[in-house]
Amino acid sequence: MTATSLRLVAHGHTAALRRARFGGPDDGLDEGGLRAALAQAHTGSDRRGQLGEGGVCVSSPASAATQTADALGLLPSIETALADCDYGDWAGRSFEEIAVEQPQALHTWMSAPESAPHGGESVAAVRERVGQWLDGQRGRGQRITAITHPLVIRVAVVHVLDLPLATYRQVDVEPLAIVRLTGRGARWQLRLGAPQAHSPA
Repeated sequence: MTATSLRLVAHGHTAALRRARFGGPDDGLDEGGLRAALAQAHTGSDRRGQLGEGGVCVSSPASAATQTADALGLLPSIETALADCDYGDWAGRSFEEIAVEQPQALHTWMSAPESAPHGGESVAAVRERVGQWLDGQRGRGQRITAITHPLVIRVAVVHVLDLPLATYRQVDVEPLAIVRLTGRGARWQLRLGAPQAHSPA
């Protein structure tokens, strides 16, 4: 079975990320986030041409993800499985606000990944859809770049390493971070290495 090479790329900074707010699909890159994504593109390591023959790019439907792809010189197709968590009533609001107004609900959400007190999506549900997408990519022999959200990448790492879901809180993903995975057979491998301008996906 031919291996799949996958790069998960976190979108650039948004105002919601900088201000510790629950994001929404219409959140775009802020000025600093756009500048950083353009600067990363200029290193040459993330240009569309570096994907190589057979390479594909997919993106969350959120504005921050598609804008990041554009800044990196990529032309993605939209993949709804890579969308951010639906934060329901909390979208656009800060952690601080929710901690003051709904402390028990916030505690429940942070301590129980299966819960969704905001009326949106639970972290467990995010892992399920992201995990199903990941499992469907293994063994296809493709080179894939996926522009998505820090939370999506956190649960993806938990999924591929078969860790308890609660450990997603111990995975920190910064804007424009890149996580490399290789999928063959029934499992994924997490690839760690020094950045190289012409390394494969």
